[in-house]
Amino acid sequence: MTQVITPPVLLRASAPAATLLAKLGPLGELPGTWMGRGFNLISLPDFQNQHSFRLKLNATQETLMFTSIGAPIPNRGFFQNDIFFVGLHYFQQISDAFTSGGLHLETGMWLHLPETTAPAQKTSIVRLSTIPHGDSLLARGYATTNNGFSPPFAPADTLPFTLDPQTGARNDVTDQQYLAPFNNAQLPPGIPARSQFDPGLVLSEVLHNEFQAGQKMDQAHVIQVDARPVGGINDTPVQPQTEDVGGIVNIPFVRVNANASSFSARFFIETMQDTDGRQYLQLQYIQIVILEFENLLWPHISVGTLVKQ
Repeated sequence: MTQVITPPVLLRASAPAATLLAKLGPLGELPGTWMGRGFNLISLPDFQNQHSFRLKLNATQETLMFTSIGAPIPNRGFFQNDIFFVGLHYFQQISDAFTSGGLHLETGMWLHLPETTAPAQKTSIVRLSTIPHGDSLLARGYATTNNGFSPPFAPADTLPFTLDPQTGARNDVTDQQYLAPFNNAQLPPGIPARSQFDPGLVLSEVLHNEFQAGQKMDQAHVIQVDARPVGGINDTPVQPQTEDVGGIVNIPFVRVNANASSFSARFFIETMQDTDGRQYLQLQYIQIVILEFENLLWPHISVGTLVKQ
């Protein structure tokens, strides 16, 4: 007689969807597929022309997919009780909007962490990312909710800069060698004027056009996460942070040639209403990575507006 072997019950089985979504908090609207367009600006070192750089501008098309991790994730405590939290896997793919050439590929997770006593921290959000250039990121931050907002978004300065060694204040370069590529930049079709100085204008124009067409924003979850944030980026304080916030690990080639040293991202999960009163979900974001070369700090800024499918 053949004996049927029953596999053991999985001890990390997923909770019912409603329970899981409640525990995801501000991440609860993200599971699913989001698609849309945006703009990417990056200053690149130029080996062929030493002491120079290339300014690369792209209108972008993007797909961003989120799936639930499912079961609670345990972290074992020594100075306090164990904590359990939930999160999401994500996969991001960005291409040039006109040529469909690949620009960015990223995988990672978002986690919704509970309040803790050791260390004493309130409920927070963590983003874990890896990209095939050889970079790994851990960024941490918080979420807020409001009843919608209006453009413009906070300015995102694209110019290279230095930091004052005494105060940490940002000092933009004034040398025309560095300013000329920005002043003479040819923006891709459809990208609003002066976005090479402030890519947030792309997001503001989208909302402006939607509001002009009679659409409304009912609510917005705003999530900001940072890794070793630089003062003055995405409204982070100029003075050093009061706590160690995340970090970035790079392969040696990246560290030597264009080190990615700081990261800040702000996501706006917007509940929109069309002219017929129907609600839909829109995701807007502005992400800033600081690159280091030529003894300067160079903002690499990406923005996007995506709609949940």
